[in-house]
Amino acid sequence: MKPTIYLFFKGNCLEAMTHYAQTLGGRVTGVFRNADAPADSRMPGGDDMVMNMAVDLDGTLVMASDNPDEMYDRPQGFYVTIDTPSGAEFDRVFAALSDGAEAITMPPAETFWAERFAMFRDRFGTPWMLSFTGSKGQQP
Repeated sequence: MKPTIYLFFKGNCLEAMTHYAQTLGGRVTGVFRNADAPADSRMPGGDDMVMNMAVDLDGTLVMASDNPDEMYDRPQGFYVTIDTPSGAEFDRVFAALSDGAEAITMPPAETFWAERFAMFRDRFGTPWMLSFTGSKGQQP
């Protein structure tokens, strides 16, 4: 079994998921809007709200949708974690994902387990942990 990440947004799903696909080298594989559903199956909100969206990130499926205000819960209790292949890639991804961040809980720094590590909540409300393990991931 392979888990799938499913994120909820407050009306900006298309913008957020497109940004994630572009930043992380993925591709949007599908977008199903409220307007695409039969009238009796639509969620509350406008025609442009995303009912379901899929992004393929190198074989990992990330799915998402918008939630109307009365159904939206801010994400908590988890982080989407990315381990970058290089320090330069860490810097690029951190700059793109943290631009306009709601909060940077832990700014980029060296830790005992990674050459670079950061924790933040992006402008869309998604919590991220970003790392570049580097030489600290090598076993003796």
